[in-house]
This record gives sequence, C-alpha cells and structure tokens, in this order.
Amino acid sequence: MKKIAVLTSGGDAPGMNAAIRAVVRASIYFDMEIYGVKRGFEGLIHKDIFQLDASSVGDIIHKGGTFLKTARSVEFMSREGRLKAVEALKDIGIEGLIVIGGDGSFRGAEKLTEEGIKTIGIPATIDNDLAYTDYTIGFDTAVNTVIDAVTKIRDTSTSHEKTTIIEVMGRYCGDLALYAGVTGGAESIIVPEDPVSIETIINKLNQGKKRGKLHHILMLAEGAGSASKLQEELLASTGENARVTVLGFIQRGGDPTADDRLLASRMGVKAVELLKDGVSNHVIGVRKNKLFSKKIDEALKEDKVLDKELIRLAEILSV
Repeated sequence: MKKIAVLTSGGDAPGMNAAIRAVVRASIYFDMEIYGVKRGFEGLIHKDIFQLDASSVGDIIHKGGTFLKTARSVEFMSREGRLKAVEALKDIGIEGLIVIGGDGSFRGAEKLTEEGIKTIGIPATIDNDLAYTDYTIGFDTAVNTVIDAVTKIRDTSTSHEKTTIIEVMGRYCGDLALYAGVTGGAESIIVPEDPVSIETIINKLNQGKKRGKLHHILMLAEGAGSASKLQEELLASTGENARVTVLGFIQRGGDPTADDRLLASRMGVKAVELLKDGVSNHVIGVRKNKLFSKKIDEALKEDKVLDKELIRLAEILSV
C-alpha cells in the first residue's frame, strides 16, 4: 500500500489532531504517501483532498478540535454519494482510509469497505459510548473540563448555600457524568443506565443538610433527562430553587490531556501499521492499556455496560 488518507468525522474531540499527526508521521516512516480529507465524508465526496507531509502536522499535538475540520454528510448516506467518495479516492490512487470518529463514522467506513476501499477506524468521541473499548480519544479531556467547571461552580454554590444541577453531554452513555461526578464530589449522579427517582435525590439532599452541608452538586447526564425539568421537580417537591448549569459544547473544546495525546498517538501509528499489513474493516480499541483491533460490525454489536463499581463508589462517598 503506497497511498492512504485520513479524515475526521462526526463530533470533534480533543486529541483528534494528535491522532492525525501520528497517522501522518507513521505513514512517512513507512514510506507511504498520506493525504488529508477536509470535512469528513462530505469533503471526500467533493474531492477536498490534499497531500500532507511532516510539517503539515507540526505544532498540532497540543491543540483541541481537528485541523481537518469535520461535518456530517447527508449525501454520504446514499450509495450514490458513497460511490462519489470512492471515485474521489481512486482518482488519486488512494488505497486505504483511516477514519477518526465515533459509531456513525465507523459505519461510514464499513460502507466504503464494501465498495473496495480498505478502512481502519480510530475511536474519538468525548461520550466514551463505544462498548468495545475502555476509552475513546477525547473522553479524559472532557472529564477534566467538567471537573474544572465543577470546582468553579462549587465556590459560588457554597457562598450562596445553593443546590446546583450540572448537565453534561454523553448522549445515552453516562460515563462522562459518572467519572466527573465521582471525581468532582457530586452528591447525586444521574445517568440513563441507572435511573434514580426524585425521592432518592431529595433524600440525599436532606441527608447532606442534616450534617450541615452548605451546598449540593447534582451531576446529570443529558440522556437521563433535562436539568430544567429536574429543577422544576425539586422546586415542586421541596420548595428549593436549584441553579442550573448546562455545560454544552465547552466539553468538546480545550487542549487534550497527556492521556488523550498518548492514546491518540498510539492509535494513529497502529492504524497505519494495520493498513500496511493488509488489515481492513477494523477499528482500534484499548483494553487494560493494550491496543487491539477487531472488525467494525463485531465492535458495534457490543452493548455498553455502565461500571457498577463506580456507581457503588459514588454511593459510598456521598454519605
């Protein structure tokens, strides 16, 4: 394999640039030509493809976002659109494609494999919602971003002796809320995989008040409901007017942590090595700090399981 390309797709995640850098540097190391695709599958369809060299990725390892840009493509969902993408790659002689993104991006890579393009997927999403891997690129940075916000919110919550509901991202995966809730000292952590009744939340609040606690942090995953709705329920049940902070897209930004930079670098090199060795239609994952790859369809069939031990830990620590 002499020519490969790389693109980022779906939601951006801190560490994507580090992964791109690793792909480019590894390709050059293994004497391959490497091309970048702007704006994901949409850019691929419109042949927004350009050659990269070592200097193209200088000084990006520490930057959040993706310098290749990202977009969602409605046209790519049709076979006609995918054939345009394949034609764009073949016109340049590109044989393999590395796709950095989440589950939707991986399904796109799988479709390209069916059309004769060798593909490898690298997991990058702050949601950490891919069951086959322990961690995805961007998750650690997002957790630290939430913790930083919680630290600041706690100062004003304590000063005003207020309850604060912090709503974080994650789609239907509660990992971001759970990890940030445990490490940020939240009194209640509300995730879609382990529903909590309003009565349980109120009991926790009352328990804290009895021991003289001045403030309360409730960590809510977006997939478990809306912060404003929970605010209304607390007001109706207890008369307490909790404050609401929805962190939103601030969680996707910022410089990647050392852990995310390292994971991205390892996965980027691994992706190039897999293509070099003739492997295709695989995604890279990490389990117990060891990299591995498996077929895309097998990886996406796995069901995400919430870490019950962390839930138990949160329960113990929030007495």
